[in-house]
Amino acid sequence: MEVVEIFGYVGALLIGLVLGLIGGGGSILTVPIFVYALGLNPVLATAYSLFVVGITSLVGAIKNMVKGKVDLKTAFIFAIPAFIAVYVTRAFLIPVLPTNLFEFQGWVITKNVAIMLFFAIIMILAAISMIRDKNVERESNKPPSYKYPFIVLEGFLVGVITGIVGAGGGFLIIPALVLFAKLPMKKAVATSLLIIAIKSLIGFIGDLQNFIIDWPFLITFSGLSIVGIFAGIWLTNFIDGKKLKKAFGWFVLIMAGYIIYKELL
Repeated sequence: MEVVEIFGYVGALLIGLVLGLIGGGGSILTVPIFVYALGLNPVLATAYSLFVVGITSLVGAIKNMVKGKVDLKTAFIFAIPAFIAVYVTRAFLIPVLPTNLFEFQGWVITKNVAIMLFFAIIMILAAISMIRDKNVERESNKPPSYKYPFIVLEGFLVGVITGIVGAGGGFLIIPALVLFAKLPMKKAVATSLLIIAIKSLIGFIGDLQNFIIDWPFLITFSGLSIVGIFAGIWLTNFIDGKKLKKAFGWFVLIMAGYIIYKELL
């Protein structure tokens, strides 16, 4: 096993560790690890990322459901347009995109490069969200109220983004649940994991008709991420995950810069 491959599997633990420590954001590292450490094609990497993100989020969602933190009605209202969008994107849109999307002054922008650049943009937005950490708080015992048009639109948008880059999009989902479904922040964070799990795994189903899946590798990688989650949850007894959130945001921002440099220069 080569050093970069070992680094890739260590990265799987890191993804889970971050998810366990700060409650989100770790999945944004999945695609870069698959592409740059394990040498996967970006399109296949986003497919594999959907499975890893889906499984690890499901573990967190089940844990939250047992504690009664998940609002199931809100989760499914948001998840339905999201999983439709991500399934259609993975099953039909990604496969028909041409290998060379366009050419500009001698530069050929391929599908793989475009996916990684778009992913870098999403990483920058996620990093800014973590660094600023200005989530809208709402703590109330009142039942949630729904702004259905906004929820459907946001769900569809998040589904398309997830379908393209293979990331969970929690930094988009959580504010939407607070603003449009009027959920308390803690419930929004817990509910977002179930939404991410549903849309990611259904999006991955859309890929089954387009790829031959290396199941032993994918299950091993996902298993290491799940181990990392439980390790991260245990470490929260000794480390304040919120204090790590901004530092991790800066790390994600640097990674986004590296991807842009790597793909363009």
